[in-house]
Amino acid sequence: MVFQPIVDLDTGTVIAVETHPTPTADNAPTRFDPADEDVRRAVLGARLAAEAGTRLPLQITVKMETLARGRDALVGLHRGLLDTGRRPNEILICVTGGFAPAQRAQVSTSLRDLRKAGYLIGLTGLGAAHTPLDLLVDDTPYLVKLDPDLARRASSEDRRSALAEALVRLSRRMGTHVLAPGMATEKQLIHLRGLGVRLVQGPLLAPPDWHPGMGVTVPVLPSESDSAPEPHNDTGLGARVSEFTLPAVTMADTATADDVLTALNAERGTTSVVLVDAHQRPRYTVDRTRFLLSISGPYGHALHAQRPAARLADPPRLVPRTVPAIAALRAAGKENDRVYDDLVVIDEVGRCLGIVRVGDLIRSLAP
Repeated sequence: MVFQPIVDLDTGTVIAVETHPTPTADNAPTRFDPADEDVRRAVLGARLAAEAGTRLPLQITVKMETLARGRDALVGLHRGLLDTGRRPNEILICVTGGFAPAQRAQVSTSLRDLRKAGYLIGLTGLGAAHTPLDLLVDDTPYLVKLDPDLARRASSEDRRSALAEALVRLSRRMGTHVLAPGMATEKQLIHLRGLGVRLVQGPLLAPPDWHPGMGVTVPVLPSESDSAPEPHNDTGLGARVSEFTLPAVTMADTATADDVLTALNAERGTTSVVLVDAHQRPRYTVDRTRFLLSISGPYGHALHAQRPAARLADPPRLVPRTVPAIAALRAAGKENDRVYDDLVVIDEVGRCLGIVRVGDLIRSLAP
C-alpha cells in the first residue's frame, strides 16, 4: 500500500489520506466479480487503510468506465467499502478518466447515486482529462483535482498558469474545493496557493514511504500568498459555508472514550470527532481540547475510557451547506463557551458532510 496525505495549507494538517494498492496486493474482497479490477483495487485500498489504523477520511480512485457500467458496479463498490468499516461520508471517491458521449447519462446517474448514498465525490485530472467541464455544473462534486502535470508546470508557463487559474476560479464559483497534486517544489506550491488552491499533495510535503500518523512538511508561505481570489457572489451574501467544508473524522455514536482518544492521538491535526448515528446524522461533537483535558486529568482515563464518548461530547452545531459564511460565523458566536468549536455541515437530509473551522471563516471575512 502507498499512502499520500492531502494537506490543508491553511492549517498545515493532513485532512485525508489517498490510498494506492501496490500491484502485489492480493487481498481481494469477495462480494463482487473479482474480474472487476477497478472496484477490487478501490475496495482493497480502503481495506488496507483500515488495517493501518487511520481514522482520517479516505480518498480512493474509480474510473469513469466503472460508473458507466451502472448500478451493478456501484452495488459491488458500496458493499465492499461498507465491509471495511467505513461510512460513506468518510470516503472521497475521485473519478478519473473520460467517457464516450453516449455514456454521459449513465455516468451522471452513477455520480448522483453515490452522492445520495453519502459519499463525497471528486473529479480528477481537471485540465487534461477527457471530461466535459459542464459535468461540474450538473453533478456538483465536492472536490476537483487538477491534472498533476498542469499543477506542476503552472508556475513556469504563463499559458498553463492561466488555465489553472481559470479552473480554480470556476470551481470556487460553484463552491467546490480544488486539490493540486504532485507538488515537488516551493515555487510550485506558492504559485498554486496564490491562485487560490488550499488542498495539496506531493513529494514536497511527504516522503514516498509516508504512512498515516507521520508528520508532513509544509513550507512557510509568504503572507501575500494568503490572499486567494475572492469567490464569486451571485446573492450578495458572500461565500457559502460549503467553500470551507473539510472532511470530518466520524465515529459511531456508541464509540467509547478510548476509541476517540486513539483517533485523536493518531492524528494531531484532528480538531474534533463527530459522533454519528446509523444514518450518518451527527449526534455529538467531541472537541479535542476539552476532551483531552477531561481524559488526562486525575483518574480521567480510568473513569472515562470504557464509557461512551458521548458523555464528554456536546450537541453538534449544525449548519446547512448552503448557508452563507457570515451567517455561520454569527451562529458560532452565539455560544460564548464554544465560539471556536468546529461547525458540522449537513446535507438536505441531515447527514454529516464535513466540518468547518471557525478560524477559516474569520480569515475569509477579514478585510
